[in-house]
Amino acid sequence: MRLPRHERWELAGRRVLVRVDFNVPVSEANGRLEVADDFRLRAALPLFEDLSRRGASVVAATHFGRPRGAHVPEFSVEPIRRRLDELGARVQLRENLRFDAGEEANDPAFGASLVEGVDFYINEAFGASHRAHASIMVPPTLVPSAGGPNLIHEVDTLLGVLSQPRRPFVAIVGGAKVADKLGIVKVLVERADLVIVGGGMAYTFEAAQGRGIGSSLYNAEYLAECAALLETGKVLIPSDTRGLPDGAALGPGGGPLEPIDFGANIPEAHEGFDIGERSVAVFTQAIAGAGTILWNGPMGYFEDPRFLAGTAAVARAVAESPAMSVVGGGDSVAALRRLGLQAQVSFVSTGGGASLELLEFGDLPGLRALRESPFT
Repeated sequence: MRLPRHERWELAGRRVLVRVDFNVPVSEANGRLEVADDFRLRAALPLFEDLSRRGASVVAATHFGRPRGAHVPEFSVEPIRRRLDELGARVQLRENLRFDAGEEANDPAFGASLVEGVDFYINEAFGASHRAHASIMVPPTLVPSAGGPNLIHEVDTLLGVLSQPRRPFVAIVGGAKVADKLGIVKVLVERADLVIVGGGMAYTFEAAQGRGIGSSLYNAEYLAECAALLETGKVLIPSDTRGLPDGAALGPGGGPLEPIDFGANIPEAHEGFDIGERSVAVFTQAIAGAGTILWNGPMGYFEDPRFLAGTAAVARAVAESPAMSVVGGGDSVAALRRLGLQAQVSFVSTGGGASLELLEFGDLPGLRALRESPFT
C-alpha cells in the first residue's frame, strides 16, 4: 500500500501537526500521575527530531483515556507532557483530543480547528487509524498530509506477513470474546498454514466439538462458524485447560485456591482460564517449526499469576523462534514486556484493534484519508 510521505517537504519555518497515539498507561507516584510505559513516546522521538532538525515547529495531538467529550482532569495529558520534556522532545503537546465531543463524532469544524495555522499534517497514530475520528479524517482534506514512518512501517509489515510469509505461516489468536476475533480467524485460515486458537474465545470452538466447557465464556451464536473453521483442518484448539470452581476470586494478586487441571472436558460449575500442559506442548511445538509467526491475544487470564503459564509458554516460544515474528494487541505486548521478551521478537505492533482490522479488511479509514487527500 502506497501512502504519501513527508521526506520531500520544505519545512523551514513551517508548522506541522503530528497525530500520535500516546494513550499510554499511567500510575500514581509522589502524589501525581506519571507515565508507566513510555514505549510509544520513545517511538515518536525520531520523527519529532527529524522535523525539528529540518526547521519545523512541531505540534502533537493525542487522545488519552475515555473522557467522553468532557474535560476530566484525570485524563489530562499533563503526565505525558512531563515525560516528553524529560525525554528532550522538542514538541508542543495539545490537550486531550477527546475533551471535545467533536473528536469522536468526526466533526468537520473540530477537525478544521486542529489545523488552523498548520502547514502540514502527519498521521503517526497507527493504533487510532481504524477510528473515523476528526483528528484522523479531517486534516488530510485541508492541508498536505503524510503517513509517519512508524505508521508506514507498521502497515508494510502487517500486510507483508499476509502477502509474502515465509512458510510454514503459523498464526496464534487469543483473547476473551470469539465475536471480536472470528473475522480475522477466517482470513488467517485462508492465508496461514495453521491457526492456533486460545484464550476465552477457544471455548466456543471446544463447544462446537461437543466438549464440555462448564461455565466457561462462550457464544452459542458462533458455534456453526467455529465448527466450519475446525473442519478445514487448519485450526488448532486446546486439548486441555486449567481453571477454578465458579465464583472463585481472580485478580493480579491471585487467590487462595489452587487451579484445577482439566482434561478435554470442563465439569459443570467450573470455568477455564488457561490452556493446559498438553496444549502448551502441542502449541509450542507448532510454533517452533514456523517460518512466520503472527500472534494476537493471550492464551488465558494471564493477569492472574495462576493462569500466566500458557501465555508465558507461547511468548517464550515466539521469542525463541528464528521465524519472522509479529506480535500485536495490547495484552500480547503486555505479556511480552512482563516477561522481558519484547526485544526478542521481530516486530511489535502498536495497534491492537487497528492491526486486526488491517489484517482482516486490508485497509483502515485513516489510511484511506491519507491516500485520498487532494494534496497527495
